[in-house]
Amino acid sequence: MQIDHLLQTLNFIRPLSGRLQDRLGECLREERLPKKHLLQRQGETCRKIYFIAEGMARAYYLTGKQKECTTWFMREGDVMISVFSFFTQQPGEENIELLEDCRLQSISWTQLQGIYADFPEFNYHGRVLTEKYYIESEHRAMLLRNATAAERYALLLKTHPDIIRRVPLWMIASHINVSHEALSRIRGQLSHG
Repeated sequence: MQIDHLLQTLNFIRPLSGRLQDRLGECLREERLPKKHLLQRQGETCRKIYFIAEGMARAYYLTGKQKECTTWFMREGDVMISVFSFFTQQPGEENIELLEDCRLQSISWTQLQGIYADFPEFNYHGRVLTEKYYIESEHRAMLLRNATAAERYALLLKTHPDIIRRVPLWMIASHINVSHEALSRIRGQLSHG
């Protein structure tokens, strides 16, 4: 298994000891899963944390009318979990779907807790990653409340420049909380502006 990219990401946060790198290598499992695979289902408990080595995924939930609402997109280099479910080890409310064939590296909640206990310095890495995604989550919540749909779309293109070729437009519309028709108008205005 190749864990170089994950180790590079973690070493960028703070250098890992050789023993810690060895332990991660022992625990991490590589998974190759196909496009449209549901990695996490609403109502299930998230038992693993994933690092995306190749591919793209999204999280979504179903409204009372069974409409899909995309909450986030993740791609190569991102860590993904169903946050509430993973940290509380209780059933979650979101689905995680692979949007492309993916190569993932996973570690179980139990293994991760063991690494935190045996290597206290790894708690720093966990904190930095948690802070990063918490900040992104708060930023998205603020955008949904305060930014126009065009501003939300422009920011999505800035943070995910390749999203148009990797994700169906209806999912993008769902993510920025507009109808597919409204997204078409926004795209038309931006291409002429």
